[in-house]
Amino acid sequence: MTTESSSTACVTTIADAALQIGRTFGPTEWRPMTQQRVNQFAEITGDHNFIHVDPVRARQTPFGGTIAHGYLTLSLLGPISQELLVVKDAKTSINYGLNKLRFPAPLPVGAEFRGHGRIVEVTPFEAGIQVLAAFTIDVKGAPKPALVAECLFRYYR
Repeated sequence: MTTESSSTACVTTIADAALQIGRTFGPTEWRPMTQQRVNQFAEITGDHNFIHVDPVRARQTPFGGTIAHGYLTLSLLGPISQELLVVKDAKTSINYGLNKLRFPAPLPVGAEFRGHGRIVEVTPFEAGIQVLAAFTIDVKGAPKPALVAECLFRYYR
């Protein structure tokens, strides 16, 4: 994870991370979801479902246009989590997985999104700490978030 942080980030150390349980952080700045990004994700993954890549056909759906893939939205947690949760003395870190993941609402192409989170749990392990953090990706003007996830990260001494 990066050591750069925004003013809304949770910046901590391995020793002090448990003191941050319950702390919320974020939000990030609003970022645009573009059709180009969605098309690139479709090319990389091979998921060319028309709801993502065909704006004309997608207008006829309940979504009224193309939407980001759920897994594209999930992949955005990489840079969002790195911006918002910084363990400055970790030699390295990894995404260890997810406990829960939901996509309550679509992330429409042309919309803006941002992320925020909260530290739920910190558990030591032999080489460092494991952090359970709850993240949400909001869509500007939407009543429901596009993503809610419980993420596990491991930070190594």
